[in-house]
Amino acid sequence: MLKIKNYNVFNFENAIRGARNPLSSWEKSDSFHDKNGQFVFGENDLRLATKLCKAGSDHRKFMRQILVSADILAPLYWWKEFDTYKVGTTANSTSTMHTIHKNSFKIENFSTEHINEDGKIIFINLLEYIENVRILFLKTGNKNYWYTMIQMLPSSFNQLRTCTMSYENLLNMYFSRRNHKLDEWRVVCDWIKKLPNFVNLTNCL
Repeated sequence: MLKIKNYNVFNFENAIRGARNPLSSWEKSDSFHDKNGQFVFGENDLRLATKLCKAGSDHRKFMRQILVSADILAPLYWWKEFDTYKVGTTANSTSTMHTIHKNSFKIENFSTEHINEDGKIIFINLLEYIENVRILFLKTGNKNYWYTMIQMLPSSFNQLRTCTMSYENLLNMYFSRRNHKLDEWRVVCDWIKKLPNFVNLTNCL
């Protein structure tokens, strides 16, 4: 399970203006904002942008200046893979260390949609045990109970992070993960394709 919400895309105007700096061709810029305030690539600017994209990462530096911020709720096993993309991304997460004991362990807080029926019985029993440990920790403050919760926490636990990244980061993710066996990556790649101008900029690749 993976959900993306509260996302914003910004800095198109500055990015394409910067892309024209090397040849001082600012007068050819023809992009504009529509009546809803949305950035629209003009024909000249889109031609330049796609040419730079096609030329490779060294030339499409403007893609690093188109920024995206989003809240992503995903299981820990997916976040371990996302953390591959450390360069150029920033994330603030809900803290497992500080808050794991504050809420009861419920199955809806985990990604369990692919666990078979026998596995779900075992999983529910595990959550019940960890929940009992949580209650013991709240009663006693014994750190051993806290450690038990941390070390037994399943990797299917869903964590929320607010992430900031660039179109260049997302481009790398898309081409690396679009055929990944994890459904979560397919959700992300489908979302990436729907971001403003993403397909227009990258359909030449």
